[in-house]
Amino acid sequence: FPMGSPDTERSRDSDEGPVHTVTIGYDFYMGKYEVTQGQWLAVMETSPGGYTWDYGVGANYPAYYVSWDDAQAFITTVNAHITATGQGPATMRLPSEAEWEYACRGGTQTRFYFGDSLGVEDYCEDDGVRSKYMWYCGNNTGSYGQPGYGSKPVGALLPNGFGLYDMNGNLWEWCEDWRHVDYVGAPENGTPWINPLGTKRVLRGGYWNNEARFCRSAIRHGGAQTERTNARGYRVVAIR
Repeated sequence: FPMGSPDTERSRDSDEGPVHTVTIGYDFYMGKYEVTQGQWLAVMETSPGGYTWDYGVGANYPAYYVSWDDAQAFITTVNAHITATGQGPATMRLPSEAEWEYACRGGTQTRFYFGDSLGVEDYCEDDGVRSKYMWYCGNNTGSYGQPGYGSKPVGALLPNGFGLYDMNGNLWEWCEDWRHVDYVGAPENGTPWINPLGTKRVLRGGYWNNEARFCRSAIRHGGAQTERTNARGYRVVAIR
């Protein structure tokens, strides 16, 4: 698939190019939803870093205040449980950035997996379609401490063509890769970009209070792997 965005895409950033063909020659299984608070607590027992989930709380809400290191600890714990209980090979991990974008697009090359959405501006406007597929500033209501302000329960909106939910908006999602300033030298086989080393890890997808332009399928972001914010979570992949 063509990874990245062309120079002609509205609201693109320079780090989304050059567009390059990625060939993923294997099957992988992407989490249908972001990992939830209920799943996190079932595995780790306490919230990451002891943080209070104060931007949407409940078993079906996504787990946030999760650093890249926290996500790795969750995965290590789950894989150890899978192995110890004889459930098969322990193959859960974070997605590579290429796997994430392929899964997010769901067979599309439009700006969002639901279309180009060019009829309105790319801030908090809603064309009647955006709010059916993604949580962003256009359908995030209220202010801090009020109902409706913050993350939303997973799977509440429509999925993409692969049956995956909330890949545009709701939470930024960690990937395995180090963050690079563009795609020059990026792997073209779906593997994570870990050489050369960087200072930040990749985040994809945008979050519940972002403008629409920051929730496009090609948008890229990064953060230190120890950072926890109310905008960051993750989903997992597995290989069989």
